[in-house]
Amino acid sequence: MILMKKKYDYLIVGAGIFGSVCAYELSKKGKKCLVIDKRDVIGGNCYTENVDGIHVHKYGAHIFHTNDKHIWDYINQFAEFKQYTHNVIANYKGSMYTLPFNMWTFNQLWNVTTPEEAQEKINKQKYTGTITNLEEQALSMVGTDIYEKFIKGYTEKQWDKSCTELPASIIKRIPVRFTWDSNYFNDKYTGMPIGGYTQIFDKMLNDSEVLLNVDYFDNKDYYDNLADKIIYTGPIDKFFDYKFGRLEYRSLEWKTLKLSRDNFQGNPVINYTDAETPYTRILEHKWFDNHNQKGTVISYEYPKDYNGHNEPYYPIRDDRNTKTYEKYHELTKGLKTHIFGGRLATYVYYDMHQVIAQALTMIKEFD
Repeated sequence: MILMKKKYDYLIVGAGIFGSVCAYELSKKGKKCLVIDKRDVIGGNCYTENVDGIHVHKYGAHIFHTNDKHIWDYINQFAEFKQYTHNVIANYKGSMYTLPFNMWTFNQLWNVTTPEEAQEKINKQKYTGTITNLEEQALSMVGTDIYEKFIKGYTEKQWDKSCTELPASIIKRIPVRFTWDSNYFNDKYTGMPIGGYTQIFDKMLNDSEVLLNVDYFDNKDYYDNLADKIIYTGPIDKFFDYKFGRLEYRSLEWKTLKLSRDNFQGNPVINYTDAETPYTRILEHKWFDNHNQKGTVISYEYPKDYNGHNEPYYPIRDDRNTKTYEKYHELTKGLKTHIFGGRLATYVYYDMHQVIAQALTMIKEFD
């Protein structure tokens, strides 16, 4: 590939949320931006593909939710959002339950009808000892029945580790509600863009030059020399050539099928929480938009090991990896021309609104 020898104000490595927000804001300031991405699509993991009018979440389900009105107003300038209530169903060995854990779940489990009855059931089962791992953390919050049916198998599939080997921090925010509210997100603003997410990135990147199927590391020095400053959103350990070793992630893989039937499961997401089912969930994409198109598209989601070639999704933030990341982070402080942001460069699994907030905060510091 041959590029004209241009000079840009910013080279942005990655056309996901962080990179796209930076490109949009910098372009408004009159800065000239070149955005490159190794994928053949924009939007990072938020990319949606139009398949016969169904907006397929190609890299997993994304629901926009936030309590921050500023962030909500910001994203709404790029697309019209419809109100969306995320109701998740758990399939445990053929029995169906409502998630997150709420009075419907407790009624399905124990036939209880009041919050007091549900709380009493959980209290009798709760772990009360010292918490040193994920299993003990979960048991201390929800007891044995919920842990065994909904947490243990699903979590161990997701991370390929025993719950006793995983840090408690992974599950500290598990929602437990003693109400009949089955809305997965309680944020003030929750919605789905009418027409899918890709249109948002089209608009964000409209005033930047964008090159896809370009791997920054194939010719790093060349790309660095094209711009005064570089915004890097890729894996931080790869940037420093794994100087302190590789950071660990879990990856995902999808098997997506287009079906002739109009309704496969009647819900956008059904989690399979037993250990024996190899996939963690099935997505039926048409229900994210509540469309009535003929046919449907489903995706089986499989957890996978990260091998350095597939996509890193979930950082394994145990003590060893956290300490390794901190070493890499220290190295970034010595670089005057490079700016690091986004989930891979900061080794944090962010929600969409958090990445936007991070990018907007960082942009304020730019000239």
